[in-house]
Amino acid sequence: MKANKKIKSGVFADLFCDDEKDGKKNFLSLYNAIHGTHLTLENTKLERKQIPQAIYKTFDTDISVLVNGRLFVLIEHQSTPNENMPLRCLEYYVHLLYGIVPAEFRYRETLYKIPTPEFYVFYNGNRKEKKGLERERTMRLSDAFIEPQEDPSCEVKVKLANIGGEAGKKLPVVQNCAIMKEYCDFMEIVARNRSALGTFPPDDELIACYDKAISEAISKGILVDYLSRKATEVRNMFVGEYDYDTDIKVHEEVAREQKALETARKLLKMNLGNPEQIAQAVGLPLEQVLDLQKDPTPAN
Repeated sequence: MKANKKIKSGVFADLFCDDEKDGKKNFLSLYNAIHGTHLTLENTKLERKQIPQAIYKTFDTDISVLVNGRLFVLIEHQSTPNENMPLRCLEYYVHLLYGIVPAEFRYRETLYKIPTPEFYVFYNGNRKEKKGLERERTMRLSDAFIEPQEDPSCEVKVKLANIGGEAGKKLPVVQNCAIMKEYCDFMEIVARNRSALGTFPPDDELIACYDKAISEAISKGILVDYLSRKATEVRNMFVGEYDYDTDIKVHEEVAREQKALETARKLLKMNLGNPEQIAQAVGLPLEQVLDLQKDPTPAN
């Protein structure tokens, strides 16, 4: 199971797949915990599959491995739970197939066998599932169809496990995989240290935060060998993941501001309140609303 080192791994993907020393073993341990199997490295063929980063960058930190012909995809989320995971997994599977199925075989009359896909998503953030939803559940692509079908002509099923917090540690997939249990403990330490910082901390504070979390984990006997070998790499992975999350937050802030500006323009046009009231209502500085009052035309 060779990893393409041109594609950056996240900590999850590195620990459970790409780590040169124990990646295969950790992956198979998690696979066995999920399926209740007892596969060994000696009797199992593992082949790492990745989408070239230039084609589809979104998936460069996820795990996809052919396990004796079954395409097993593991995805981890640390931020907001995403109800569109079945759609995302469908995209992922199709892109992988382009690299698995030779182009000439797609147009032959005889049936070409393709790997059986299986998708498993771990949510490791601090946001609780909506009331009534279980810690483990199955998400379906057909739930997104505009016109529901009793027997969907196209379906993708994604198994989701919310492994965050103490309740998450009690899930069978965590209890039955020692390395996953340690990973959850480590991520809890990371989240606690990270939450002590602001949204946009200076680089030196961010680096110190992750170094502290790694040292604490080692002192508590958590992922000792892995973190001792790869402390600097792990810290850099976290910093890279943080940069990605920050980029998303920045785009979200821009979108919110644009929506507030649009609402303010409409309120001004309809004379529904004075600038002070409108600024308070939409959450914009008074100066911005006054500028809109002078020139309400949207910028191109």
